[in-house]
Amino acid sequence: MELRHEFTVPVPVEEAWRALLDIERVAPCMPGATVEEYDGETITGTVKVKVGPITLTYRGTAVFDEKDETARRMVLTAGGKEVRGQGTARATVTATLTGAGEGTAVSVLTDLTVTGRPAQFGRGVMAEVGDKLIGRFADCLSDKLAGTSVAKTTGNEAATGEPTATGEPAAAAAAGGTTKATARATGTAEPIDLVRTAGLPVAKRLAAAALVAGIVAALVAVILRRRH
Repeated sequence: MELRHEFTVPVPVEEAWRALLDIERVAPCMPGATVEEYDGETITGTVKVKVGPITLTYRGTAVFDEKDETARRMVLTAGGKEVRGQGTARATVTATLTGAGEGTAVSVLTDLTVTGRPAQFGRGVMAEVGDKLIGRFADCLSDKLAGTSVAKTTGNEAATGEPTATGEPAAAAAAGGTTKATARATGTAEPIDLVRTAGLPVAKRLAAAALVAGIVAALVAVILRRRH
């Protein structure tokens, strides 16, 4: 399936480009994902997905196929397999950046193929889940980039010993921000909850499946009783 998303970040295109290529920096913003290793070319990690009471873990790799700084276009190919199952996921993600006033517009095209239990929800639900996850990623990235701009300002204030906008000494505020970022980057990501993320459509589908299963079980019980 092909999914298209767009979002904006509050920094110039040059800074946004560098940020999106800084995997260790943006990794905490990727819902469900944990980066285990990045050698500058290949990203190795896991993605956790929760489907009702079941949590699936996909382990795999991602590689930049293209990084065109002139066109501000990057292409990332990723693939993974369930750690305890036969399900697979493959995606080719193409991101294009363009200047938008003082910010940057990011256009993302994802060619996604999923097998296994998440595939049962179909394109409509997966598209809705994708919209919400990209929204979370964009909000997190925007906060990080906006924080970078603030850090630059507080860094200048630190040289003069002036307090930050929160009333804390600039050095202490910067140190606190670094600690939180490090803790978040090295932690294990929470799984993507498909039911909570997609909301009512998935809940209805699961309820319908439970109803069908209940009817089938009742019919089987009636047939067995008649045989006895």
